[in-house]
Amino acid sequence: NAHEFRLTTWHNDPLSDSSGEALYIRDEDTGAFWSPSPLPARGQSGYVCRHGFGYTIFEHYESGISSEMTTYVAMDAPVKFVVVKLHNHSKRPRRLSLTAYWELVLGEWRHANMMHIVTESDPHNGALYAHNDYGRECGHRVVFVQTSERERTITGNRSEFIGRNGTLAKAAALYRSRLSDKTGAGFDPCAAIQTPIHLAEGAEREIVFVFGTAASTDEAQQYTDRFANREYARQALAGVREYWSRTLGTIYVETPDPALNVLANGWLVYQTISSRLWGRSGYYQSGGAYGFRDQLQDSMALIHTTPGLAREQLIRCAERQFCQGDVQHWWHPPHGQGVRTHISDDYLWLPYATCRFVMATGDTGILDEPIHFLEGRELNSEEESYYDQPQRSAESASLYDHCVRALKNGLRLGVHGLPLMGSGDWNDGMNLVGHEGRGESVWLAWFLIQNLQQFAGLARIRGDSTIVDLCVQQAVVLQENIEKNAWDGAWYRRAYFDDGTPLGSATNDECQIDSISQSWSILSSAGDPLRARQAMAAVDKYLVRRDAQLIQLLNPPFDRSALEPGYIKGYVPGVRENGGQYTHAAIWTAMAFAQMGDKVRAWELFNMLNPVRHGSSAESIARYKVEPYVMCADIYGAAPHVGRGGWTWYTGAAGWMYRLTIETLLGLSLEVDHLRITPRVPADWKFYKVHYRYRDTLYHITVHGDSTASTRVVRITLDGAELPQDRIPLMDDRREHDVDVYLD
Repeated sequence: NAHEFRLTTWHNDPLSDSSGEALYIRDEDTGAFWSPSPLPARGQSGYVCRHGFGYTIFEHYESGISSEMTTYVAMDAPVKFVVVKLHNHSKRPRRLSLTAYWELVLGEWRHANMMHIVTESDPHNGALYAHNDYGRECGHRVVFVQTSERERTITGNRSEFIGRNGTLAKAAALYRSRLSDKTGAGFDPCAAIQTPIHLAEGAEREIVFVFGTAASTDEAQQYTDRFANREYARQALAGVREYWSRTLGTIYVETPDPALNVLANGWLVYQTISSRLWGRSGYYQSGGAYGFRDQLQDSMALIHTTPGLAREQLIRCAERQFCQGDVQHWWHPPHGQGVRTHISDDYLWLPYATCRFVMATGDTGILDEPIHFLEGRELNSEEESYYDQPQRSAESASLYDHCVRALKNGLRLGVHGLPLMGSGDWNDGMNLVGHEGRGESVWLAWFLIQNLQQFAGLARIRGDSTIVDLCVQQAVVLQENIEKNAWDGAWYRRAYFDDGTPLGSATNDECQIDSISQSWSILSSAGDPLRARQAMAAVDKYLVRRDAQLIQLLNPPFDRSALEPGYIKGYVPGVRENGGQYTHAAIWTAMAFAQMGDKVRAWELFNMLNPVRHGSSAESIARYKVEPYVMCADIYGAAPHVGRGGWTWYTGAAGWMYRLTIETLLGLSLEVDHLRITPRVPADWKFYKVHYRYRDTLYHITVHGDSTASTRVVRITLDGAELPQDRIPLMDDRREHDVDVYLD
């Protein structure tokens, strides 16, 4: 849990760029020291930093010593490795030392826990341990530090290490010959370990530091004995490489667009799993919590690569549903304290994601999994939310019944016959639109329609005619009500306030048009065809800013009008949801154009969305300012920061971008034991290849196009034999197969 049990300090400070971790190389003869990474003690020459899947490497050369520092986390244990390889290029022997430092938190905030942290040395192996017996979440856990070298000194005293008024750039410990070996209670706590290194002329050494957490001192001793040596460090890195190679190698594409290949062949899935599902943390937000709607959407992108993770997430989320059908908006593991709200879309993502999982994998058994509900105080009508730790109810039901309860909870309509918006419907910043219980959401109506239509398919499989009839009838009612009450004349409105004032209307001074009401009129396949196309034309006219290469969520932004939609109005106009590009929704826009058959515009927007293209030159990266190989949550649309990216890594845009790329544009759709291909590719693509692994069987698929690049598949051959259908049968025979797909 990256929030409730932080091991080291989270510094949300992009200006000073501080850290709670440091490593130093010191020349024992001259006293000069530097870091093998650019901070905290920058050396005299440059650094090379390489990020891979599950690891990062820093390379540096200083005073005749080259260093390569690799950091990663074991796949099978809560152990972080910092492995430093030193090479002596000077013409003489060198006496060096390596010092590793960690600032300890062992809780949420350092200032609230530092007085409770106690450090000690293990007499068996010399490891340094720390524990916080008063920790709210993990008071029983032990944090450990160890090195592969037998000779070492340690300290648990941060004040001693840094020095009075000192900094990590010039830590006092680096001006002394050794650490003090002081541990115990009452210190400003840290974990630091120093070891001497002797390098002959031309010699090379590899030194391992491990940092991690265990359930007890005995377990910590087992971890340090096992991992704090070079052989196990190499095995752990091999395990990291093997996991990501297999996971990210499930689908490997070769297209004429190298920027697409970079994202599709690794970074989008890596971002989704590592940051969204596992870490639930990023530089801009160290939340540690599961979001009900958030990780369900992430999991839908993992159907091809790691369906097991998607299945786990469905069960995990269903366990956070109350008996009444609503859910926790987010919650913290391991005990489940979180927020209960009136947000109206959260619970609907459970049936939505369940339908996708079952229809793609054929795993109907998950529908019968028994899952307990939660019990907690119901929200009062005037409450927006409350934070609590609910209890597990004695009542349980199948996942199927959990989904039914969620759908029925969503079928609460207002005076316009549209779903009640509550305290937000996807855009949490619109928390005041329906906070009195009467506001209605147009977008939620589209989403609910598609939910009902898809779930009717599952209900038919189970022979549940009552639910089939409910879903079909309610979908028709909602569709009629949208066309009757939500059309604004040139596009669909976004919502209605509690008092009946429309939002997303030409009559509004601000937020005259919002993209998601338009895109989901297409994505739900429920919008009137002529109106939906007109609505998307309005999106293209008013929200696609080709000059700035971004796609706005809404326009004009909220600022000075009498409209009070909620905290979205607190954002600077043109930033984040308030009129900037909110990438999550921008991807839906591109999906909608593709689904309409407008491939030219869909690919134009895809290229706008691709972060690689925002970092393709020195000028563009100076404007974009964030990592150009992962998705960012938003792009600013306000001067003087137009085109600047914000909030990278921890964003659901990664999963949706993967689905846009692989499923919508390249056209791969998993249907249990078949793969349907419906490409929507640019006209100048003559062919592209997809290497698709189904379990232990590999399919090499070549899609042949012509100058028109039609989406219609006219012929498929499997190992030279023509198939009688437009789908590729998937077999688990542990062989390799060649597939050719021909477009007219």
